[in-house]
Amino acid sequence: MPMSHFSAPVTQADPLIAQALGKESERQRDQIELIASENIVSRAVLDALGHEMTNKTLEGYPGNRFHGGGRFVDVVEQAAIDRARSLFGVHYANVQPHSGSQANLAVFYLLLKPGDRVLSLDLAAGGHLSHGLKANLSGRWFEAHHYGVDADSEVIDYEALAKTARAVRPQLLIAGGSAYPREMDFERMGQIAREVGAWFHVDMAHIAGLVAGGVHPSPFPHADIVTCTTTKTLRGPRGGLILTNKEDWFKRLQSAVFPGVQGSIHTQVIAAKAVCLGEALQPEFRDYAAAVCTNASTLAAILKDRGIRIVSGGTDTHIALLDLSSKGLTGKQAETVLERANITSNKNAIPNDSPRPPEWVGLRLGTGAVTTRGMGVAEMVKLGHLIADLIEAEAGAVASGANDAAVAQAAESVAALCDAHPIY
Repeated sequence: MPMSHFSAPVTQADPLIAQALGKESERQRDQIELIASENIVSRAVLDALGHEMTNKTLEGYPGNRFHGGGRFVDVVEQAAIDRARSLFGVHYANVQPHSGSQANLAVFYLLLKPGDRVLSLDLAAGGHLSHGLKANLSGRWFEAHHYGVDADSEVIDYEALAKTARAVRPQLLIAGGSAYPREMDFERMGQIAREVGAWFHVDMAHIAGLVAGGVHPSPFPHADIVTCTTTKTLRGPRGGLILTNKEDWFKRLQSAVFPGVQGSIHTQVIAAKAVCLGEALQPEFRDYAAAVCTNASTLAAILKDRGIRIVSGGTDTHIALLDLSSKGLTGKQAETVLERANITSNKNAIPNDSPRPPEWVGLRLGTGAVTTRGMGVAEMVKLGHLIADLIEAEAGAVASGANDAAVAQAAESVAALCDAHPIY
């Protein structure tokens, strides 16, 4: 059998995929990334993701595997565990979940029976689909109820939440989401959970890097169990973590992940998780996390000054959520015009939005990736005005015609910002 496939680079072995990979590298270099769930990993993380360790299949945990040949993966996984425990100040960390959604599913597997009640943040208020959306397994197998935000302040009304919890009596109360820009009162939510006899689960996928960097309150000691992703503000590979201090859950959690909800581990991804967790333990990561929040608040302030409504009036995190209804635009229209100028964002529901995604009037922006590129307050001021100019041009174009000149002008400014802050 020919062995040439071992050494042939992707450019020779698969030109179609090679071209797409090359174009994606160019896109990331030449676009400003403002999708809140994205970031830019280090070269060290990329090295781990592309390592031969990907060839190794293993099940089980360090020192107790179902396959031989795992001694070096044991070193890597134990390092990831130790670093996660140190970073978040907890006694237990499971680094095997393939994603945040699977980490959440493992928590459900551990704590709930099909049909049990879950109380979580409504999707339109910034929640996440894996917390009980009907279209998701979590909403199909469990009885999901939701709390929202105050109509005026657009932040969580904890008295209303407590009232809902007393009425629903959930087995699990979940905090966290994908588009909630404000800090959550974990202490108050933990009190509510205990009052109604519920476990308290925090999904800090978006804010994990901010917690690690000390610029956002930690869910511990108030949460019973915490899940997160290693991407987003942690600047790592795609994957999940589970954290807890409940010693009587440690062995059960091992089984809940494997064989409960997944099989063999992604060995190379765990290596990359270990690298990113090691990076987050360095003093400079705290500076990064602080800069992420400063950049988000600056961007939100500029957009607000330009007449664009910011949901909840501002942000405490890396997320700024825009309401474009007064501009006569949908989130998709704004997303499209920004991408034409090489600024990447995403449409998003806002509180009391349409249930139909094409009609959403929200646009979600996040500052994790631009901060990784080294952009600061001055760049956020420029970027805020660029975004406002494009939104105003698009609003005018809806009534009067093309906005090509505004897009071209913005694209030139974006190119200059990207050239001044290169990656890789």
